[in-house]
Amino acid sequence: MGSTSKMKVLESLGPLLVACLGILGCTQAVTLEVKERNSTCIKAELSALLFITYTTFNSTSNVSTSLPDSTSVDAASSSCGAAGRPPWLVAVFGSGHALGLSFATNGSFYSVTNLTLQYNLSDTSLFPQSNGSGVVTVVSSSVGIWAPINTTYRCASPTTIRAGGAAVTFSAMRLEAYMPGNDLSPAESVCTADQTTTTAPPTTTTTAAPAPTPPGTPETGVFSVTNSSGTVCLLAKMGLQLNVSYVSQSQNKTVQELVNVNPNLTVTSGSCGGTTASLVLTQQTTTLNFTFSMNSTTSKYHLSGINLLANWSDMTAPFSASNTSLDYLRSTLGRSYMCNTEQTLLVVPAFSLNTFRLQVQPFGVTASQFAAAEECQLDQDQMLIPIIVGAALAGLVLIILIAYLIGRKRSHAGYQTI
Repeated sequence: MGSTSKMKVLESLGPLLVACLGILGCTQAVTLEVKERNSTCIKAELSALLFITYTTFNSTSNVSTSLPDSTSVDAASSSCGAAGRPPWLVAVFGSGHALGLSFATNGSFYSVTNLTLQYNLSDTSLFPQSNGSGVVTVVSSSVGIWAPINTTYRCASPTTIRAGGAAVTFSAMRLEAYMPGNDLSPAESVCTADQTTTTAPPTTTTTAAPAPTPPGTPETGVFSVTNSSGTVCLLAKMGLQLNVSYVSQSQNKTVQELVNVNPNLTVTSGSCGGTTASLVLTQQTTTLNFTFSMNSTTSKYHLSGINLLANWSDMTAPFSASNTSLDYLRSTLGRSYMCNTEQTLLVVPAFSLNTFRLQVQPFGVTASQFAAAEECQLDQDQMLIPIIVGAALAGLVLIILIAYLIGRKRSHAGYQTI
């Protein structure tokens, strides 16, 4: 089954997943804790329904299952984030299945940076007549779970996260990472789906706010991601500018704001894989997540997803935007992608990203250096302009010179010897 068909199946079964969660109550709540010595650093109380599409001998089949009561934390794979590793919560269940969440923080907020699902096709009780065997791993870096430090993230509403040919639907979730104590913090950050609609305050006549000053060209930053062995596996050099439309609390209307990403205030994280890599940039109350995908058949890679989470002071509610079907920054394995010219990457109608002096290589980095670059069409066009102008000027000079010589020759021919 192709990726498009799988997506259609997942989308069509979304209402069924929600119905199963809300009406039948078919999922069970589990409590998971990651500890270091006697201190708890990650705790989650949640229900999760897993939907997986797999190939049988004759066609394809779908299976759904919930995390059972017997789900437990894999202490060997889970971590509080020591030795440069990000915090990980890895839950194991059944015959070789696992669900993992990795976390990152910028000191003010924490977020789930990746969801990883591993399922064992050799488990015939869950995958009957599967024509495959062994463990399949799928990853999603567009999770959208985040909250302020020392605050519990709470979301009772079903939230579905898609990864490859699978989908994970969480509900009745309470979660916290980087915990100050062994219990979930009493202060809660409620997800958007759980927030009730409130009546807007009466409109009053106020003086119009002055138009914001454009922030100018952003500073170029160098960002890198390392793998578990400490080797740089992703490199990026770029200036970034966020173009966000949101409802202003002070103006009581939708405004558009340009915000530069300051590389000196940014915390970098991410992950590298064979066909998927992610770069996560966190700056105070803003988290920007890039997902890169590679086609192993053609050895071509591209930017396939961008996710933005922002909670700026003038926003009436936290802003979230995600698109995992993008096709930007396309290049070849073993080479980097470069575009010095300003580009605008449209993510969703309310959010676009402007890039400046960009060079990126999410796969095949060696010796912590960029490989030879494939330049974007905009840069190539910019190089052609001075060539064309130079050629035109040279042609104009040549025409003037020829005209001058012809005129001079005629002038000499008009003189007579006395």
